[in-house]
Amino acid sequence: MDQKYCSVVKSPIGDITILADDVAVNVITFSEREIDGLEENEISKTAAKQLRAYFDGQLQEFTFPINQTGTDFQQEVWHNLSKIPYAETISYAKFSAQQPLAIRAIAAANGKNNIAIVVPCHRVIGSDGKLVGYAGGLWRKKWLLQHEREVAQKGQTELKF
Repeated sequence: MDQKYCSVVKSPIGDITILADDVAVNVITFSEREIDGLEENEISKTAAKQLRAYFDGQLQEFTFPINQTGTDFQQEVWHNLSKIPYAETISYAKFSAQQPLAIRAIAAANGKNNIAIVVPCHRVIGSDGKLVGYAGGLWRKKWLLQHEREVAQKGQTELKF
């Protein structure tokens, strides 16, 4: 995929870089990316607007088109991640219940997700309820989960892990 466009969102958990092509967002990341020569397009602007609304507590479901490169298996895992409801968490064991022998492959695919927040890999936690593995850092994962619970008014406002 050739990302031609870029938007950057300032957020409470750091700058977020959005990379897009002519039809969809391909990457949303916390990592610094070289964006020289890239301009915004309508897709990257829409994604930025929706992410700002998410952080403002005004949006719980993203509607812009996404398309990230991955194997059929990875695509299936990312699709299933997108079904985890806002402000809810699921353990890796439960998430992989349909394919229990593939739990490591599912966790690896989760880790390869390049569309942070929108494909909500931050909602998958350890079987013991602990926060585990998040490419953006566990402090960001904790912040995102707390933010969603506060906005949805579900459960405690301070997560105890």
